[in-house]
Amino acid sequence: MSAPDPRRQKASRAVIDRLFADAANVWVIHYSCESFYDRTDGRSPRITSIAIRKLDAGQTVSFSIHQVAELGKIDLADITAQYDTLEREMLDAYFAHISSHRGMKYLHWNMRDINYGFAAIEHRYRVLGRAPFVIPDDNKFDLARLLIDIYGVGYTGHPRLTTILEKNRVEPRDFLNGASEAEAFEQQNYVGLHQSTLRKVDVLANIAGRAFDRSLKTNTTWWEMHGGTLRTFVNFVVESRPFQLIVGAASIIGLFIANPGLPRAVWAAITSIGR
Repeated sequence: MSAPDPRRQKASRAVIDRLFADAANVWVIHYSCESFYDRTDGRSPRITSIAIRKLDAGQTVSFSIHQVAELGKIDLADITAQYDTLEREMLDAYFAHISSHRGMKYLHWNMRDINYGFAAIEHRYRVLGRAPFVIPDDNKFDLARLLIDIYGVGYTGHPRLTTILEKNRVEPRDFLNGASEAEAFEQQNYVGLHQSTLRKVDVLANIAGRAFDRSLKTNTTWWEMHGGTLRTFVNFVVESRPFQLIVGAASIIGLFIANPGLPRAVWAAITSIGR
């Protein structure tokens, strides 16, 4: 397994530290949607639910297709027939929320492009005839990439989110992997998708917290984490406090050996202070 690049590792650790230093203004975000694999009609995947969790307090705001249907007195069985209308109302609420909290930072997992990400949600909103509020890219932080930078590409197996949870013995209830989410959508299990989305923002905050306090368990060894080179080991020893104390003591002893009369002079100076 290749060791992480020291410069990217340092920069990404600093990002994690800054996010937790400003946790009151950081939201963890995740969403579920129709499967985006094996699509032949060119239509973008429909959104089913979005969850946003405050990093500091854990308070969560969610937007779900089945909740919009319930408010509109529409049965779950009738959601498919009115999906576009319900999805638009759900995204109306989502975009109203994020536009009223401008300047917030968003921690996410692989929400990077038009296939799956902020751009995909924005595209769906445009397809439904609305103009989205666009979160600045500088306010988006991909936890998946940060962990790779910090721990190296082989820090866990694939799929990474599932395996890192197993490595850290986090067993989230209601968590659905990608294949299970696609199946849930086909079965119109919108409640299950919503519960999974809520659970995922919780586990993402959990993983981020462990990365922040340096307690996250990974497949990366201590040697790999610290560069895996003799120079790194030497630098670690040289910069350690015990080594610096030993060097300081050795310097003083060496000075006394080179100047036999120095200890007597130093003692005389000390005892004369109180006279």
